Amino acid sequence: QLNLVESGGGLVQPGGSLRLSCAASGSISWFNMGWYRQAPGKQRELVAEITTGRSTNYADSVKGRFTISRDNAKRTVYLQMNGLRPEDTAVYLCNAVLGLSSAAWGRGTQVTVSS
Repeated sequence: QLNLVESGGGLVQPGGSLRLSCAASGSISWFNMGWYRQAPGKQRELVAEITTGRSTNYADSVKGRFTISRDNAKRTVYLQMNGLRPEDTAVYLCNAVLGLSSAAWGRGTQVTVSS
């Protein structure tokens, strides 16, 4: 079973940057990977995803500000977040997808954007 652990969250001022990491317990080479976020009282939403072929897709709200990447050798997926806004405040979760099925979720890391 694949386990995912997120890190890198924290408190940052508007306009600031954070880099989130998602470390896997095993190989991620065959998984499409994604970052989701969930704010209090809101539904979980897809932030960014990256396929095994390194194609990427982003939510409109983060295009041009966030970048997803993967390092299969390190079994890690990253989310570089620049130009952070208060509305980016949420718990960010990592997800691994095999085929059409979700294979694993992390527990999340809190990102708070506030002055």
